[in-house]
Order: sequence, then structure tokens, then C-alpha cells
Amino acid sequence: MRILLMNSARTWGGTEKWTCMAAESLASENTVFLVYRKEIVGKAFSVQKYRLPCRSHVDLYTLFRLVRIIRKEGIEVIIPTKRKDYLLAGLAARICGITNILRLGIQRRLQIPFFHRLVYHTLADGIIVNAEKIKETLLRSPFMQEHRIRVIYNGVDTQAIERLCNPPAEKPFDFVIATAGVLTNRKGQDFLIRSFAKFAEQVPDHNAGLVIMGEGPRKKELQNLSASLGMGSRVIFTGFVDNPYRFMASSDIFAMTSKNEGIPNAMLEAMYLENVPVSTAAGGTGELIRDGQNGFLVEYGDTGKLAGLFTNLAKDPEKRNRIARTARTCITERFTIEVMKKEITAFCQRQHQS
Repeated sequence: MRILLMNSARTWGGTEKWTCMAAESLASENTVFLVYRKEIVGKAFSVQKYRLPCRSHVDLYTLFRLVRIIRKEGIEVIIPTKRKDYLLAGLAARICGITNILRLGIQRRLQIPFFHRLVYHTLADGIIVNAEKIKETLLRSPFMQEHRIRVIYNGVDTQAIERLCNPPAEKPFDFVIATAGVLTNRKGQDFLIRSFAKFAEQVPDHNAGLVIMGEGPRKKELQNLSASLGMGSRVIFTGFVDNPYRFMASSDIFAMTSKNEGIPNAMLEAMYLENVPVSTAAGGTGELIRDGQNGFLVEYGDTGKLAGLFTNLAKDPEKRNRIARTARTCITERFTIEVMKKEITAFCQRQHQS
């Protein structure tokens, strides 16, 4: 098939990582193209690509260029991966008579009846989501149809991780908690920092630290919070890192404390590298983590519970190692890039033929 992925992000994040993995894996058996907005995204892709302005939901110049690309390259399926791209891709698909499959990686209630019916139903031939919870939320809208929604779990490129994780980053503390993501309110890094500070009070003799990978608008605020809690020297902000695997390979726990998630790529990758996953019970994390078996779940805002988990794991390395091995097995059995590629291809073919 001839497939065009579209991503108009200004920065690199989980959706961009998924788009890149999908493009590169699909390209082994299909002809794949990318439309992107910023070079920080486009430079990561080796497939043929086009840079467009993508200034708004209804950017007529971008729509005109998108239609020309579709016709020039004989595109059969377009897959927009950012919310701002959905309308443009849908309109271009209808103008050109091709299949439009949205990709959604976060829970989202469809609360604007006319607009959301247009974007998610009238102009969309299918929707790929990465968690059952996301599908359930979409189906609360009366115009959504179950057969158009396909749950396809994110895949992990284990070969790339093995290549890039060595040598591991130097371990800055004896016990390291790591996290990765854009520094925004939704990602809940403030909850993580407060919990870490409470944990540090419980085990003052432990040489423990928190490594936060990522950039974002809340960085200064989070740095100030760390300092105000007396954790300025124990919370490391790395900024954006091209290769997070070296840091994951030298950390003990990987924490995701988001208010809303699908199933984040970073969590899957850290589990493969034998980090104990600790996550808020947000979005699809409950489909990934079996509490107490291959990781741990907490409610957002429960700093006492999260701090207690960190304390127990810091004091019990045998338990930590057992959970970490189980986490890695979970990834190798259920979340490979090969499985993701096959399921995306099959869904695209089915929706294109229907």
C-alpha cells in the first residue's frame, strides 16, 4: 500500500515517536511518506517526506499542498496523528477519494457534537487507538461505530533499544527513579517531585535521586518546586535527550504520573530495560501493568502511596529485580514492533477495501 503519515507537532514527544516507529516499520512492506511541520520531527524519519506549514485546523494552503502530494504519490491511506491534522487529512482524503484513518493515543471525550461527528465519523474511515480505555471513551458518543475503531498496542523496537542502550549512562545515585515526557501539567511531574521528596524524608540514608528527561513550558516551575522542597541537588533535569535508553538502562524505577495517558512508549521501553514501572492509573496503563506483578499503579495525587512504593522498592532489591524481570517478559510477549506493524497494515487494508 501507499501510506502517508501526517504529524504537525512543534516538538518531539510520544506521538512523534509512535509515528516514526510506524513509518519505519510499515516501510519494510509498503511505500510510506511523511508530512511534517518542524525539522525536530522530520529529521528523525528516513522515509520520503514533505514539510508543510500546517498552521491551523483549516489551513487552505496546506490543504492544497496535501491534495497535490496525495495525487502525485498515489496515496491510498492517510494517517493523521495529531488532533490539529485530523480535519485537514479528512478533507484531503474526501477530495482525493482515499482512506483516512486517525490515530489517537489519549483518552478524549467528544463533546462538540457537530464538529466531532464531522471529524471522527463523517471524514474518518477508521481510528487506531492504543488502549481499550480510549476506545470505550470514544464509544460514549452516539455517532461512533465500534467496527471503525481498532485497538493496536504500541510496539517496542527491541533491536534499536539494544543497540542504543549501551553503554548505560553513568548512574548519578545508588537508587535512581527516572521519568520521560514533555514537561506539562498533564504529565504530572509536580506530583512525582512531591512524592519523591516525601520518599527522601522516609529514607534519609538512601543515596537516591530523580532523573527527569524532557523539555516543556513547566520546566522552570518544576525546578523551583524541587528547590523549595530541598531536592534541588537530587532532581536532575536532563532536558530533551535524543537517546533516553542509556538513562533507562541505569535506572531502577520508571515512573509515569500523568493525569491522562494511553499506553506511553517510554513506559514500554523502560520495562524492556528492566525498570520497575510505577504509574498513575490513567488511560490504558491498567491494560499494561498488573498491579504488584509486573509493576505498580497509584491514583493521581496520592503522594503518600507513591512515596511508600518508592520506599518499599528501595529497601527490597530482590523484589525490585523480580518485578523488573516480569516487566521485560510482558513487553517481549505482547508489545513488539512486528505485531504493531502487522495489525496496522491489516486494519488499513480492511478499511481501504470496505
